[in-house]
Amino acid sequence: MRVFNISSGSQGIVETDALPAQLPAQGFVWIACARREFEVLQAQIQTCLQTLCGTQLVDLHVSDLLNNQLPSHYDYTSQYDILVFRRLATGQTETDLAQPGQPLHQSRKRGGPPILQRIDTSPVGFAVFDRVLLTVHPTDCAVREAYAQKLLNATSSESRDAGVRLPASPADLMLRIVNHIVDGYLALRRELTRQLDHWQNELLNPHTRFNNWSALMEARLAMHQLDEICEDQRAATQDWIDSVETWPEGSTPAAQRERELLKVRSRDVLEHIERVVHHVRRMEQSAETAVQMHFNAQSHRTNDIMRTLTALTAIFLPLNLITGFFGMNFEFLPIIHSSTGFWWTFAVMVVIVAVVVAVFWRKRYLARTSH
Repeated sequence: MRVFNISSGSQGIVETDALPAQLPAQGFVWIACARREFEVLQAQIQTCLQTLCGTQLVDLHVSDLLNNQLPSHYDYTSQYDILVFRRLATGQTETDLAQPGQPLHQSRKRGGPPILQRIDTSPVGFAVFDRVLLTVHPTDCAVREAYAQKLLNATSSESRDAGVRLPASPADLMLRIVNHIVDGYLALRRELTRQLDHWQNELLNPHTRFNNWSALMEARLAMHQLDEICEDQRAATQDWIDSVETWPEGSTPAAQRERELLKVRSRDVLEHIERVVHHVRRMEQSAETAVQMHFNAQSHRTNDIMRTLTALTAIFLPLNLITGFFGMNFEFLPIIHSSTGFWWTFAVMVVIVAVVVAVFWRKRYLARTSH
């Protein structure tokens, strides 16, 4: 568990190891814990929330935060908001109940290319109070560690001189973490594009035989899953934006500006999610088109082969007729006793072949199809 007191004053960000007994004079508190930690320390965390915020999480929301299979969604009460957002992970990690926070084992990875192994997700839960943000992460969550380090770096003198702005509220911090999660999907989009471009080149290359069908099918299933995940994320973000619209107007210009910044950041997150959805659907269509073009090319190649074989059969058909004629078991046949009969017959057969080949070539029955 990691606990941060975040203030825009001189103290900046202060990290502690224990649950706070009271709110800071300025700013807010961020409590970040692993899912099993939240399960084991649920009573202490509920007591802390009661002390700091005057309310506790309802049982249904506790179950949502503990559910490892829950899709992205948004819910709210009069005291707090709940947002569950699925982040990319290489596998589901569990912990020992006796030692919360310590990894127990790593689940089996998805088969196929390494890029497909990254299309695995785990939910990150956010409970947003007025001055407290409670986040529930998978064990060893890279998102939590990366953003916590980013916050600590923001308090350095160089960052302050550069004008790095700390989160102004728990909602602002939540949106920044969610945006960090969505950026992972944007990075995955570029890698998926490169992998699919490689497969498309193999599918459309007439000089190679594509045999990696299992990986391609896994990629299509993974993209379908990614599309569903992003749709849930978009619906949850849209519900959050609709909820922010219902908030009362701030009493001060600073509060009004903070609310407008929340709306802008929320719309930015939604726009990033829509970009991922649009790109995933475009990749699905590209994969479908490449597969159809592959089978069309194979069918066209088969037709070319059958056309060539049919033309060759038609060329030698008159020759078979001539040899069959002179192979009949009759005592008297024309020119079979002549010394030049063979050469005359051979010359006629060559002329017939030349004429038939010329006719077929003119009609492009024997023309090579350009690829």
